[in-house]
Amino acid sequence: MTDSMQSENLLKVCDVITCLHTGGVVMLPTDTVFGLAVLPTQTLGVDRLYALKARDRTKALPIMLANAGQLVDLGVIISLAIEKLLSSPFVPGALTIVAQVNPRKCPDWLHGRDEVAFRIPNSPLLLEVLAQVGPLLVTSANLAGAPTQQTVPDVLAQLTGVPDLVVPGEAGADIASTLINCSKNLAVIERVGAVSVADLSKWVAVCHG
Repeated sequence: MTDSMQSENLLKVCDVITCLHTGGVVMLPTDTVFGLAVLPTQTLGVDRLYALKARDRTKALPIMLANAGQLVDLGVIISLAIEKLLSSPFVPGALTIVAQVNPRKCPDWLHGRDEVAFRIPNSPLLLEVLAQVGPLLVTSANLAGAPTQQTVPDVLAQLTGVPDLVVPGEAGADIASTLINCSKNLAVIERVGAVSVADLSKWVAVCHG
C-alpha cells in the first residue's frame, strides 16, 4: 500500500470516528453490501438510523465487532457452536451469528434484549474503526424490505434522507451475510447469504429455518 493510500484510509477512519462520536449515521461500504453504522450509545443517532431505513423499531439492529474479545463486554454467551464458527474461515467475513445475552453482564444499551446478532467483518476500514470505538450497530443501507443497491447514488436514492457521512467506495459483494441463530440447542440458518448451508454444515450441525 502506498503512502498516499495509507493517508487516505487514515483520513477516512478519522472522519468516520468523528461522525460516530457526534451522534451521526455513517454510510460506508462493507465486505458485503453498503451499511449504515452508528454508535449504540448515541440515542439520537440510533433514532436517525431507524428513520433513514423506515425500519420497525421492534426489530433490533445487528452489531459489528472488531474481534471476538469484544463479545465479553457485551455479555454474549459463547456456546460450543459459536466457538466453532468463530474459529472457522467465515470469521471475519460474511457470517452473522445470533447468540444469547447474559442480562447481568451486558451494557445498558443492550438491556431488554435476550439475544443479539453480531458479525466480525472482513473489511480493513471497518475493523480499524471498530477497534478504536468498540462495537457498532450496523445494518444494510437499504429501505426496510427493499433490495440492496450496489452504488452510492442508488443507495441514497432509496433511503428517506441523507446519512451524516457517506464514505465513497465499492461494496465487497452484492449479497448480504448469512444469518445463523445459535441461541438454541441446534443452530438454525435464518437467512442464506454469502456463506452456503453446505459450507456451514462442515463446522456445526444446522437446520434451515
